[in-house]
Amino acid sequence: MNVRNMTETALMAAVIAVLSPLAVPLAGQVPISLATLAVMLAGIVLKEKYGTLAVVIYIVLGMIGMPVFAGWSSGASVVFGMTGGYIIGYLPLAWITGRAAAAAAKCTPYSYTKLITGALLGTLVLYVLGTVWFMAYTGMGPAASLSACVLPFLPGDALKIAAAALLAPRLEKIRK
Repeated sequence: MNVRNMTETALMAAVIAVLSPLAVPLAGQVPISLATLAVMLAGIVLKEKYGTLAVVIYIVLGMIGMPVFAGWSSGASVVFGMTGGYIIGYLPLAWITGRAAAAAAKCTPYSYTKLITGALLGTLVLYVLGTVWFMAYTGMGPAASLSACVLPFLPGDALKIAAAALLAPRLEKIRK
């Protein structure tokens, strides 16, 4: 890891930490936040290795008390609480999106299909990890958990994936 990698990773961890607390509470207990967009952007900008490291740094910052989680919350209790599976799910989201971004960037012209497919797959893994964790924590069944934790988020996450895809080639140029 060189100084450039360290600086870019720290900057993306900061971007995640700044965007993630911005949340809109829903009737359920899982808020809509900009965290998934920030995590996808970390993967796009830094690719799988350093994008995932930026997420690790973000999670550690939140666990040690910095208010970087949704609604300006913090602490290990958030990571190990009801929505902790989603926070842990940011790791594969960053890795899968970063891997797809690396493949998309190698294509001429840029392959939006590869990037969007990767972001969708990463989001699916995020949903599975988060929802299974939520079910184990709350004891709710699959239908109720999907209604509370997945269905309300589909439109917003589709918009975040589209925004990330549109920003990806521009971010790639800026980074170079």
